[in-house]
Amino acid sequence: MATLHDELKKKALRARLARVEGQLRGVQRLIELDADCQEVAQQLSAARKALDKAFFTLVGCVIEQGDFPAHKVATLLAKFA
Repeated sequence: MATLHDELKKKALRARLARVEGQLRGVQRLIELDADCQEVAQQLSAARKALDKAFFTLVGCVIEQGDFPAHKVATLLAKFA
């Protein structure tokens, strides 16, 4: 299995995931405060999209590094995307 080698990209990915974590805490807070379901759904959707972006950023990094064969990238995308 490939790993990320670029420390700047790893740092950026960790920062993105920290923002997603904050979004999810916000969703939990909305639920505790009995917020409108549409508002909760909107925030969940935003968090899901942010996670998707993190996933595709990770895949892009693996492709850029060139140490993961194309067929394995395709398998990764088919399995997790």
